[in-house]
Amino acid sequence: MKNSPAFRVLMMVAALVAYAAVSVWAAQPPRAVKAGAKPQLMAKIKPQIPDANRYQKNKVFLENADELSANENQSTDYQVLKGNVRFRRGGMFMFCDSAYFYDKTSSLDAFGHVRMTQGDTLEVNADVLHYYGEQQVAELRHNVRLENRSTTLVTDSLDYDLNSNTGYYFNHGVIVDNRNNTELSSQYGRYELDTKQAEFSTNVHLVSDNYEMYTDLLQYNLRTHIATIVDETYIESDSNTIVTTSGWYNTSADDATLYQRALITAKDGKTLEGDTVYYNRKRNFGEARGRVVITDPENKVILDGDYGYHDDNTHYSYVTRRARAREFSQKDTIFLHADTLLTLVDADSVRVLRAFNGVRFYRSDVQGICDSLQLSEADTIINMYRDAVVWSDERQVSGPEINLHLNDSIADWATLPSTGFMAEHVGEDYYDQLSGKKMKAFFEDKQLRRLDVDGNVMVILYPQEDDSTYNKQISAEGSYLRVLLKDKQEVERVSMWPDVSGQVTPLYLLKKSQLHLPQFHWYDALRPKSPDEIFLDK
Repeated sequence: MKNSPAFRVLMMVAALVAYAAVSVWAAQPPRAVKAGAKPQLMAKIKPQIPDANRYQKNKVFLENADELSANENQSTDYQVLKGNVRFRRGGMFMFCDSAYFYDKTSSLDAFGHVRMTQGDTLEVNADVLHYYGEQQVAELRHNVRLENRSTTLVTDSLDYDLNSNTGYYFNHGVIVDNRNNTELSSQYGRYELDTKQAEFSTNVHLVSDNYEMYTDLLQYNLRTHIATIVDETYIESDSNTIVTTSGWYNTSADDATLYQRALITAKDGKTLEGDTVYYNRKRNFGEARGRVVITDPENKVILDGDYGYHDDNTHYSYVTRRARAREFSQKDTIFLHADTLLTLVDADSVRVLRAFNGVRFYRSDVQGICDSLQLSEADTIINMYRDAVVWSDERQVSGPEINLHLNDSIADWATLPSTGFMAEHVGEDYYDQLSGKKMKAFFEDKQLRRLDVDGNVMVILYPQEDDSTYNKQISAEGSYLRVLLKDKQEVERVSMWPDVSGQVTPLYLLKKSQLHLPQFHWYDALRPKSPDEIFLDK
């Protein structure tokens, strides 16, 4: 009887029941599932059915453990597992050295070499895991490392929501985008494994090969490698610094579109600022729209307008749409407006400012208008082309081309190489006038001191009498003329040669047709009389 098969089976069952009744666990588990533990009679521990459906919704199966025990004096809701513990939830496996397993709620507390895997797409390692089956939330603590394809997340505390497949960390974490060689760290973070979208907050730091980004709130997609900027952000590199509050940065292509007023400052001090800024780091090219400001402190030029761009490789800047330049290399600033303004470095490495269409400029001692203009840094010459007019005090000079030379902020000479006309208002309807093929004027202390005219010279003068009145007109024609002036623009000497003809006419005998030379036009209505009046709508 004792050796019969039936007797042996009966003895094995009795031994199992006895083992279950006396096995105890020395300590209470560190935490229980949120449903709590209800006192009840100790249930027999039953092995998991090997052929059960492992893909039951939210169900966790115990796959393996070297030791299994329970203590009905402490709780009847959990089992104690030791050694090579392995659980399964659908396609996800959970491994550890030891665990408390709450079979009724599919929850567990796992300790030592904790690992969660799902195919070849996800692996999470930690020292401790608390998994709540009803909420489907895994709390991983200490030395947490999550690897999702080419993404690695390292933190000390991670909550992983299996419903949304999203991980949250709250005690500093680092995400590495291995495909793009980009590292992001912050105090708090959220990572959506399905969409690859991550959000970082508080002390956010993005590190790339070419730059570093600092902010307190940043969104980043690890599939597109695009960082979405939603807070004040600083982007620093060896070449420049970007300050912005809104926009996106493609960390793979190294370009950005920035909104709500962005500022780019190069290491040499040049800046590009605008309501919307596009920047490509690989090309060193920035483009801006809306209240655009481009500054070049080294060459003392500021450009602004509604649209502009700057190419740092070619040192080329461009603005248009209500464009303005402020050139402050001299003691007095030149304010200049045109449809289009640009600065560049020419073949001789000389910085040049150019203006096209509707040029108007103002400086306290000289103002002008023309179709196009160039200001060269090398010789400080303002070259004015097509319908050029320059004013200084009561004097007006006009011609197809005017070249004005500045010396230490003061005009010291000017030329009109192809036809020139000069007029000065002396009172009422009377204007001193002079025309010729070529003119050159010399200035001293902002006053005209000498004037040379070459070819087809025509003159009308109204000399002032001793009593400061005007009673006659002098008109003359010749081939050459030189005028020397004293302080307060008093004429010291007038020389004309050869074959000079002319006449002196009392004012009361003058006809209206004799008041002006054929070229006379007085353009004072077009003259900018303040920095704001370089714009015609002022």
